[in-house]
Amino acid sequence: GTFGEHFSLTRMTWIKPSFLWMMYRCGWAEKENQERVLAIDIKREAFDKIVKNSVISSYKPNLGITEDEWKEKVKNSLVRCQWDPERDIYGKPIGRRSIQLGIRGEAVIKYVNEWIVKITDITDDVKKIKQSIDNGTFKESF
Repeated sequence: GTFGEHFSLTRMTWIKPSFLWMMYRCGWAEKENQERVLAIDIKREAFDKIVKNSVISSYKPNLGITEDEWKEKVKNSLVRCQWDPERDIYGKPIGRRSIQLGIRGEAVIKYVNEWIVKITDITDDVKKIKQSIDNGTFKESF
């Protein structure tokens, strides 16, 4: 596979397209067991397919289906979509939402074996950006 031996093909894997949401989630690569940050490029048609086949992660009456129908869709779907608060460079919510796409089952297998184009370890860049934020030079640095 594409990832190391500890990567599980049997659990839901989350695609987080937002850089700042990912930095919030991993604490700028400082949280335990989240000390590496990988930028993963996938095929555009794969991303479109993932979005098209997703089921929203929380029920809302305006979905046009009953809650029971939605529960059945969630149970049978290989892709879950949720919208979480987008963050600024300091981790504060900024008033809009960022998409997160959870994939499981056959979707994870295709992701690992077919859809990934490139993996780049951006941990060093993440740490440099975080350092410039912490020392107040972010705007001058970038």
